[in-house]
Amino acid sequence: MPGGDRSQTNKGEKQENIISSISQFVDDHLTIFRNISTGLAIAGVVVISRSITLLTRFRTASEVPALFIEKHVVLRGRVHAVAEKDLKVEHVPIYVPLLSRFLDKRDGGVSPLAVRLAGVELTPQGKAWLEQHLNTAQMVWLKLISREDEALHCLVSVSRGQVRSLCVNEEVLRLGLARIVPVYGLQYDSRFQLQLHKRLLRAQVKAEQKRRGMWKEDSLWERTKLAVQENALVRLIGRIFKRM
Repeated sequence: MPGGDRSQTNKGEKQENIISSISQFVDDHLTIFRNISTGLAIAGVVVISRSITLLTRFRTASEVPALFIEKHVVLRGRVHAVAEKDLKVEHVPIYVPLLSRFLDKRDGGVSPLAVRLAGVELTPQGKAWLEQHLNTAQMVWLKLISREDEALHCLVSVSRGQVRSLCVNEEVLRLGLARIVPVYGLQYDSRFQLQLHKRLLRAQVKAEQKRRGMWKEDSLWERTKLAVQENALVRLIGRIFKRM
């Protein structure tokens, strides 16, 4: 047999041996390959389902996945109104042409979420400030903190220019228009709760130091007037003159 033919024959035999070895390996480990394929398929389904969740418009607090709250995911929303205890915010999900339209058609109409400022108790002046500064249709960002029935406790932020953002929770505290309260749903000694409390406390201390809002000190005349009004003898004399 000529040298060239023998060389080609050897190459052919080597290729056949390699293919045969690979085939044998796959046959011997078929279960592993099937499990890998199944795992990749499941991972794909999880990724797709999460993507669809990010595209879904939430209309009630109960629709928000527990994992989103646990991971403190940030949602985007549009202000509809300032209510007595909370904000009414329409969730605005990530928009993808065609798919977003399909999901919106399937889900129904607009229904704003009830959003409360986490860790904050507003004064009447604080509510008035929100009504003045959070315009209808203004975009806000909601950092999920916890859920209470059909209300979401969030850190609410608004844009201030291209780079800056303003945390509404901190701002109302900084202006003395609210006081700190325990954050519903967070463990008292958790690291996140301590960091959040420290952040809010820093804002309240600034208001106290500068005597802003509810921390504003009454003037000497106002303090004197109040002391006189509360004096028992003065009240008694006042009742006597009324009877005369």
